[in-house]
Amino acid sequence: MSRRDRLKGLFDDTAQELAAANYEDAAVRGPAGPVRSMALTLGRMEEETRAMQEALLSGERVVELDPDLVDISFIRDRLVDAPLDMEDELVQSISENGQEVPILVRNHPTVEGRYQIAYGHRRLQAVKLLGRKVQAIIRKLDDTDVVIAQGIENSARRNLSYVERAVFAENLENSGFERAVIMKALSTDKTELSKLISVAKAVPAEIIKAVGIAPGIGRRKWLALAQVITGNTLAKLQKLMVTESFQKLDSDQRFEMVFAELTRKLRTTDITEYEWKPKTGDQIRATIKASANTFTLALKTAAAPDFGDFISSRLDELYQAYRTDKLKAGD
Repeated sequence: MSRRDRLKGLFDDTAQELAAANYEDAAVRGPAGPVRSMALTLGRMEEETRAMQEALLSGERVVELDPDLVDISFIRDRLVDAPLDMEDELVQSISENGQEVPILVRNHPTVEGRYQIAYGHRRLQAVKLLGRKVQAIIRKLDDTDVVIAQGIENSARRNLSYVERAVFAENLENSGFERAVIMKALSTDKTELSKLISVAKAVPAEIIKAVGIAPGIGRRKWLALAQVITGNTLAKLQKLMVTESFQKLDSDQRFEMVFAELTRKLRTTDITEYEWKPKTGDQIRATIKASANTFTLALKTAAAPDFGDFISSRLDELYQAYRTDKLKAGD
């Protein structure tokens, strides 16, 4: 295959994958967000077309590199990287036909003699697995170029789940990238980006890590979860997240369990309510409500403040009597 054909193949492969990825995305996520994302991604494909044409005109050549000299991107985009094996379709294709589409790299910005990948992570994994040299185009790229190329690759590969997009967006912002660049990398608009970052900021990282990528959980549910997060949420969920029953669930089911735990409301049958009045026939009354974790006693009538003070002043004595009775009962 000629140099021109290989460079053309780099774009053609990307364009076909992007179109398929966005078609599938629309079926999964619903019409609003994906339609915007598709339009933005198609615009980005046009930019990639121009870049490939410039590469052809400038005479960029495909070179062979030792894959062990190529490092991954400087910023994480996925919560979990799925490893390839010999049965993977891409690995089998390269094994039978060779690497027809080169990867895109830059000279490593801080380590002399090494490279950093901008596009083609799966092809690099496949070539490493096969023990071959990797076909690559070396281009002068800054950090922004790498981030945008990484976004293009994510559209062409297995789509990032909603929470992965949210974490990627926050990572980029924390690394100092402007929102215009992040929108381009994620093929999204200003409104959607704000929602992504709000989710990543609101939901503690420990919860996201425990839940996982949750591929079937979209924007609405993650936003709903973010809205019920409170200061003690993590402490409330820690016992749940380490249980074997939680960890055995798939990622979507773990999300649903977390959401159900945070939004669980006591049923009326879980609350016991009754009234107390003294056997002496005095007018004072008390309304008592008891549930699994709370007990409320409300006194009524004019004598309520004095009787309330009397009970309050003896709480230590009452609690000690309670403990003594519990010990006697063997509890």
